[in-house]
Amino acid sequence: MKALTEQELHNLAMNIVGRELQAQGYEFMGVNSKPRKNPQFVCLKDKQLHFIVVRNVPFPGDPRNYDEVLLGKVKEQALKFEARTYYAGVGLSNAEDRNLPVYLNEAYLVNYEGLIEIY
Repeated sequence: MKALTEQELHNLAMNIVGRELQAQGYEFMGVNSKPRKNPQFVCLKDKQLHFIVVRNVPFPGDPRNYDEVLLGKVKEQALKFEARTYYAGVGLSNAEDRNLPVYLNEAYLVNYEGLIEIY
């Protein structure tokens, strides 16, 4: 069994968020899959620009908690473009035992409650 790397977990979190954005009618203007390059998604919806920061949150972390300093910086950048800023925290854990890593081609649990707007 091969545990997923940080980059693979980040990509999985981005795929989960990306599918939701697509289903909600967001148009992707830019996608950045590097975990430390923010935002991960720049999207357009209803003529409004959106900056979305995606993070994989390992168990037992709370995917709704975010780095306020980081999101504040992204928000400052977004305001220059009259964009709205969101955080998308995705909790990923092993389906058999949440304390084990997420393994390639094995079942996993997703804890994702949607976008959190940063005001």
